[in-house]
Amino acid sequence: MDVTEVAAAVDRARGGDREGLAELYQTFGPRVLGLCRHLLGSAAAAEDARSEVFARLPRAIDRYDATLPFDRWLLSVTSHHCLDVLRRRRLESRLFLPESEEAQALAAGAPEASPLTAVLLREGQDRVRAALTSLPDRYRIVLVLRYYGDLGYEEIATQLGLTRNHVAILIFRGKQALRRLLSEHERA
Repeated sequence: MDVTEVAAAVDRARGGDREGLAELYQTFGPRVLGLCRHLLGSAAAAEDARSEVFARLPRAIDRYDATLPFDRWLLSVTSHHCLDVLRRRRLESRLFLPESEEAQALAAGAPEASPLTAVLLREGQDRVRAALTSLPDRYRIVLVLRYYGDLGYEEIATQLGLTRNHVAILIFRGKQALRRLLSEHERA
């Protein structure tokens, strides 16, 4: 879909046209699913999150500013939703699982994340994917938003409620941690 077709589909979706929403889903659904999978770490949770994002889209689309690219706005909405899901998960795990059981449950139920298709080389995908999954949330989230979601430092800062400098530090430290994990894996 080119920019004019996206704008037409957005206008129709704002008017409540289901076909406009379907076109947006077909065009942007795979990218939304990929971002959800990177942030949430599971295919099932990603499917649920994508469904929820597109279910809420008819109400949220009125807040879309047409001066911005639609895909970036939609990925921003998606990342907000995924961050809310992660916050709820952490709260629920603290409420319902003792600390030692929480760590075991998270380790046992953490399925493989999807590849960062444009960034990763084919032969190293599994290693990088495993290393990315094992990073702490604070690093994994900023790296995924930056390199998969293609968001700028300011946008990430706004979404996470941080300063731009803090985001830059988290990205820098996240890359260092990722490099460290990958080099440890190569030595093993």
